[in-house]
Amino acid sequence: MSLRGKHILLGVTGSIAAYKAAVLVRLLVKEGAEVQVLMTPLAKEFISALTLATLSARPVLVDFFNPENGGWNSHVSLGIWADAFLVAPATANTLSKMAGGQADNLLLTSYLSARCPVFAAPAMDLDMFVHPATRSALDTLTSRGVHIIEPGTGVLASGLEGKGRMEEPEHIVQYLKKFFDARCDFAGRKVLVTAGPTYEKIDPVRFIGNYSSGKMGFALAEEFAARGAAVTLVSGPVRLNPVHPGIQLVSVESASEMFAAADACFDEMDVAVFAAAVADFTPLEQSAHKISRKGKGMDLQLTPTRDIAGTLATRRRPGQILAGFALETTGGVERATSKLKEKNLDIIVLNSLSDAGAGFGHETNKITIVEASGAVTEFPLKHKRQVAEDIVDKLSTFLS
Repeated sequence: MSLRGKHILLGVTGSIAAYKAAVLVRLLVKEGAEVQVLMTPLAKEFISALTLATLSARPVLVDFFNPENGGWNSHVSLGIWADAFLVAPATANTLSKMAGGQADNLLLTSYLSARCPVFAAPAMDLDMFVHPATRSALDTLTSRGVHIIEPGTGVLASGLEGKGRMEEPEHIVQYLKKFFDARCDFAGRKVLVTAGPTYEKIDPVRFIGNYSSGKMGFALAEEFAARGAAVTLVSGPVRLNPVHPGIQLVSVESASEMFAAADACFDEMDVAVFAAAVADFTPLEQSAHKISRKGKGMDLQLTPTRDIAGTLATRRRPGQILAGFALETTGGVERATSKLKEKNLDIIVLNSLSDAGAGFGHETNKITIVEASGAVTEFPLKHKRQVAEDIVDKLSTFLS
């Protein structure tokens, strides 16, 4: 069952359609999902929190904290816990606030913290649904990756007839099931992802490194795991921790350690994505003691590190899918294509430091995917979670 074991955040807003939330919770639980209900204060005027708490077997959350005991309802923890965030019914007010980034209730702050796919099932009167402000909010949310479950047509609470009825709970559950079925394309597959920088020691306190945060590699690992893969994530020094239980983290420091960790598991992998920013050079000699400052300078001899992707690709087996990354300041597609061929990869992901909001340290990235077939696909600037989806979608096309 595609929803079994899934963590579903259900946001209920102040609409007459809120009564359907009871049926929706019951159906989701029947499918094996764990449901945590969030309600806006106005939603309580339309349906009892006790009803939804009973059906979900979890206390319904409305406020940021419990005024009785001061217990904090962490929107951050909720956003991390969820496999999907479904707002149903989604009023015009809530949709506009989501699009505008407002955060004046627990539902909205949880939306802004959500790392998972977000779905919204609008419910409102006909004229509200077709109003330019509502259409603009829906367009904005769609552009950010929110899945809009289109409302149905029929008799509305106002007595008018038209589009605006929240989709029926049975159809919403089917929508979610189809979504998660499509996201199980890597079920049973083993995936290796390298991430972050490497630090090449000069002495016990100094090293050669780069500005990689590891965010792109970690986003890829999370996306593969969410789609059913068993992921081995080999990461250099970063301030991140994977969330998905399907990710095994192997922490390393240097390029030689990263190679050893990747080499140890490469042969059993179905997919390998080399997203780490591995140092190209390492000191020829590493001092066991801190080098004292003497004179006006210091000569440092460097030797090339091993090309991890290129070396491992020499023994790739039939059917193994390999992807690399190329961060360029000049040359762009031409240099990326050259690296693709040299390393014997299926695709290479090009990003440029000249693109605003792309590269090291940003939450966003702007990529171009170059394939061994010669196909080149450019993508607009997106959040790295969405970039990870695009990359994994492309690699999914190589599955036999």
